[in-house]
Amino acid sequence: MENDTPVQTSRTPFAARFFNQFNHFKKLLFRYWWIPLLAIGISLGIQMFLLKRVQPAFVSVGRMIVNVKLSLPNANVYSEEFNNFFGTQVALMQIRSVVDRVNNHLQSAKPELHRVPVSIDVTLSPKTSIFNLQAAGADPVYVQAYLQETMDEYIKLKKDLLSNATTATQSTMQEELKQMAAELETSKQDLINYQASNSVVLLQPAGGNSAAERLAALTRQLAEDQSELQLEQTLTLDQNLERIQGVAAGPVAGLQTNAISRLNTDNAPTGNVPVQLSTPANLGGFEQSYLDAKQQILLLKVHRKELENAAMMNTAPEMVALDKEIAHQQNLMEFYQEQSGESLKNRQHTLELKIADLQRQVSEWEPKAVDVSKKLSDYEALKENHQRLQNIYDQMQANLQTLDVNKGIGQESVTVLEPAGVADPVPLQTRKHLIMAGLIGFVLGIGILVFLSQLDDRPTSFAELQRLFDLPVLGQIPRLMPADSTSEVPILQLEDDRHALIETYRSLRSAFLYKDILKNQPIALPKSVVITSACPNDGKTMTSVNFAITLAQAGASVLLVDADLRRGALDRLFTVAAKPGLAGVLARQCPWETAVVQTHIPNLHLLPRGAMPRHTQNLFAASDKFLAEIAGHYDYCVFDTAPVMVADDVLSLAPNADSAVMVIRAGFTSARVAHVALDLLRQRHVNVIGLVFNAVDPKSSSYNYSQYQEYYPQPEVEETA
Repeated sequence: MENDTPVQTSRTPFAARFFNQFNHFKKLLFRYWWIPLLAIGISLGIQMFLLKRVQPAFVSVGRMIVNVKLSLPNANVYSEEFNNFFGTQVALMQIRSVVDRVNNHLQSAKPELHRVPVSIDVTLSPKTSIFNLQAAGADPVYVQAYLQETMDEYIKLKKDLLSNATTATQSTMQEELKQMAAELETSKQDLINYQASNSVVLLQPAGGNSAAERLAALTRQLAEDQSELQLEQTLTLDQNLERIQGVAAGPVAGLQTNAISRLNTDNAPTGNVPVQLSTPANLGGFEQSYLDAKQQILLLKVHRKELENAAMMNTAPEMVALDKEIAHQQNLMEFYQEQSGESLKNRQHTLELKIADLQRQVSEWEPKAVDVSKKLSDYEALKENHQRLQNIYDQMQANLQTLDVNKGIGQESVTVLEPAGVADPVPLQTRKHLIMAGLIGFVLGIGILVFLSQLDDRPTSFAELQRLFDLPVLGQIPRLMPADSTSEVPILQLEDDRHALIETYRSLRSAFLYKDILKNQPIALPKSVVITSACPNDGKTMTSVNFAITLAQAGASVLLVDADLRRGALDRLFTVAAKPGLAGVLARQCPWETAVVQTHIPNLHLLPRGAMPRHTQNLFAASDKFLAEIAGHYDYCVFDTAPVMVADDVLSLAPNADSAVMVIRAGFTSARVAHVALDLLRQRHVNVIGLVFNAVDPKSSSYNYSQYQEYYPQPEVEETA
């Protein structure tokens, strides 16, 4: 028994699907090759019919150009949007009013012309402002006249649009100018009234807002006086006098420096001490006397210290005199100091009164300054509004005058560059149209084939069968052709040289025997197997016979039962009598042992179908008893039954068997019908273990046995003497 495995595809799923669709479409093209040819023929015939009915066409060409427009100041009352200029001009040439004017003028001016439909095509020359116009029609004279009249009427339409736009704009601008004049007069009167009621000229001198300037001066003076008062209240008497006098250092150091300078410059003899020093003029009498006393005391003390340093005996009377003078000056200094303090307090009180008066004046001038500022602001707003209205009024007057000038100039944006030329005939281009018609017919034919391919659900390859069904594929049987139309493909023989066919059935046998070997359960081989199909002519009979033969060749005892009581053919294939057979056994007319015959294949026994009964559905109702009787006498029992969709026989027999196998013929069996048959079997709890893909194209990419013919042994030829 060979350890063969089912044939598997080596391609990726995408590649398998691609080649499957390609091969399927190729077969469909070989089968329905006449559809693309018929579509091409019909398309060419229709095109030839249309070309014969096409009237000769003539084309006239003319050109128009965009003029250079005059650029006048503020002359943009009428302008065209050049971003959409080309589309606008084409639309104007093809509007209903222009077409009607062209037709009416041609009928009145040239009644002898025969009116024919004319189409106009407008293009723009690259990087230019030149319009190329082409008129096409059946009458060359009418086409030329129509194109020329179209250009003329288009120019007239442009003139009318310009004139209407200018007139409407003039009327609108004159009305706006009247309204603007009224607004300007009202603004002027408001300005005059405001000046008269608010004395704006007095409120606004050359320097600006006088009230605001006065308020600023008062505020500055108030800040200065408040700072002066704060300093006088913070500093001592000596510091205040020193600040007023403008001395940077302290009073004692300054007095010492002045005294030393006076002694060095005067070189006066001892006892001649000067008592007068210069003081600022802004000091009061007591303040000045106080400073003079301090200076005199300092000078006397310096002079006494000099006498002490001299250590002379005759200086004692002089030192006594100096002490008396120093004491006298100290008394004077204390008196002057007290008076200076009183004077400083009076000064501070005066500053406080001045500050209070300044604060009062600031409070009085603040609302005046605000009121004056508001009036000046209102006045300026009235002046600006009046000036703005005056500018708008002047601008509108200038635009109105310019519009009159433009209307007189009458400038145009487009004029005729070349008038309509003589209409020339247009070649029909028959070859081009026929080629296009052929391509359209070919595409249509291919589209029909693609549509048929989508509707065709008959699997043609192993990959497609796997995609359509969830059952395992136990084997692929190649398609074999008989020697002639009257003969059949023979079954497998003992010495058969069809090696590829033998290997496929051996692979089916291995898949049947070792289907569950990878499961973690003891292998329970099915003893009885029903081989059926969805529809007739799927090849189930040949599959059943050859499968039973390969089982017998493996050494198993096999009973092949012809369970197709209507069209069974096993007796003819094995050249045995058709009866007695299964029909008699199920009808209890004879025992099964007498109906079984030995075939020429060792280990293979055959139970023919027997006599054709009138009704078979009642016979298979007792099939369970028959299976129980033959159990244990054979290793395997193979049933060749009728198709599922034809008779109910298999639906009565298969539930009593151990397993069932569905045969699907490549390119023949509908997947939809096969699914219905499988659903019927599953509804009766039939153990369908897999599928057999029959009649596979040996040249298919998913079938590999035929690709290795050189691997099989060749028969040896005996040499003759």
